[in-house]
Amino acid sequence: MYELIYSKRFVKQVKKLELSSKERIIHVLERIRIRPQDYVRKLVGVPYFRLRVGDFRIILDIYHNELRILVLEIGHRRNIYKSINKK
Repeated sequence: MYELIYSKRFVKQVKKLELSSKERIIHVLERIRIRPQDYVRKLVGVPYFRLRVGDFRIILDIYHNELRILVLEIGHRRNIYKSINKK
């Protein structure tokens, strides 16, 4: 089972969301801990993955050899990819 590690940016962004959205996001993140490759898709041009949760997208970095998932940030599907490409 993979270990979830949350970035400070992700935690800050999640705190701004409604309670129902927070619960849904945490539930989905707990579900992917067992086999993340079944739920995520590789992003083109950057070394990250994306996870879809309704209208939100969660940007992840997966370390298969260490069994760790680094949760980088979350945002609405309209805006999240713009912030990733700026990095």
